[in-house]
Amino acid sequence: MDQERFDRIRLARSEGIGPAGYRRALDRFGSAGEALRLLPGLAGRAAGRPMQPADERRIEREIARADALGASWLILGDSDYPALLAGIADAPPLLMLRGDRALLHGPCVAMVGARNASAAAGRIARWLARDLALAGHVVVSGLARGVDTAAHQGALTVEPARTIAVIASGIDIAYPPENATLQERIAREGLLVAEQPPGAEPRARNFPFRNRIIAGLSAATLVVEAAPKSGSLITARLAGDYGREVLAVPGSPLDPRAHGCNELIRAGATLVQSAADVIEAISPFAMRQPTLPLEAAPRPRPAAAPSAPVPAAGGENGAGGRDVLGLLGPVPVPVDELIRQSGLDPSAVQTMLLDLELAGRLERHPGARVALRPAS
Repeated sequence: MDQERFDRIRLARSEGIGPAGYRRALDRFGSAGEALRLLPGLAGRAAGRPMQPADERRIEREIARADALGASWLILGDSDYPALLAGIADAPPLLMLRGDRALLHGPCVAMVGARNASAAAGRIARWLARDLALAGHVVVSGLARGVDTAAHQGALTVEPARTIAVIASGIDIAYPPENATLQERIAREGLLVAEQPPGAEPRARNFPFRNRIIAGLSAATLVVEAAPKSGSLITARLAGDYGREVLAVPGSPLDPRAHGCNELIRAGATLVQSAADVIEAISPFAMRQPTLPLEAAPRPRPAAAPSAPVPAAGGENGAGGRDVLGLLGPVPVPVDELIRQSGLDPSAVQTMLLDLELAGRLERHPGARVALRPAS
C-alpha cells in the first residue's frame, strides 16, 4: 500500500474528522499526508486543543486484519468508487469490502422494511428481490432481521448473486447473530460492505450511518413493510433527500406494520405491486447512470442448490408461539410459509395455529392459508 493511501485511511480514522471534514481537508491541503501534518496545529489554535491523528500502529493493525479477512479497501477518490454514493454530501471516506466489488456499479435498488415483518411481507420481499435480480438489478439492504433478510435471500436465489449487504459493525462481526451464515454467504457470492473498522460492534449510532450508504448507493429505495416510526422510513427520507426514487408496497390498514408504507404512498411515494413497477420507476434515472456490463445473464439457481433458511421475522429461531404469532397479520399467508419462516417443526406450527383458532384469534382461508382475525 502506498503512503498516500495509508494516510487517507489514517485521516479517515482520525477522531473528529468525519466525512465532511475529510473532504474539506483534502480540498484544502491536496493530500492526506499534508492534512495530517498541518491539521493538528490549525485545530489546536482554533479549538484550544490539538487534533490528534489516528495512531499509525492502529492503522497498521487494521490493514493487517483486513488482509487476513480477505477484505479490500474502497477510498473516496478511487476510480471505482460508485458515482451515486460519491454524490452525497456525507459520502463515507472509507469502506471495507468482501466480495464482488463490481456490484457497486450495477443498477442498485435498496429494499428495506420491518424487522418484525409479517410472513406476507417476507414472502413479498423475497419475490420482488428475486425478480429484480433476474432483471439484472442489484438488491441493496442492511442484513437486519425481517424484510432485509428476506430481500437478500430472494436475490441469492439468482446466479450470479446480485445483492449487497451494508452492515453497521466491522466486516468481521455478524449481526444479528442468527444471520452469521447468511452474512458469510453474501461475502462469498455477493458483496459485504462495512464502514466501521474490524472488530467494531454494531452500536445504535452506527445504524443511521449504514442507512445513508444503503440509500446513497441506490437509484431507488423500496420499503416493503414499516410502522410509522420505523428506521426504514429514515432510509426512505434519506433517499428522497438525495434525489432518488422512493417506492413502497401498500399494506392492509388493519396491520400497524403497514401504516408507514401507506403514509409514504399518501405523501407521493410510488406504489409498487411488482418488480416491473420498480424497474419502470427508475428507468429514466438508470439511463443517466453509467453501469458495468454483467459478466453473465442472471438466471434462477437450480433447485438442488436452495438458499439458506430464513430466520423468523419476529425474533431468533426457537422463540416458539410468539414467532408464529408475530409472522401473522390480517393478510392471509400459506401455512407452509409460516413453517418455513419460523424454522419450527410443522406439527408444532399446526398446534400453535389450532391454539390461536380456539382462542378466536385466527381465521382459516382457502388454499391452506391463515390470517389473524381483525379486532372487533
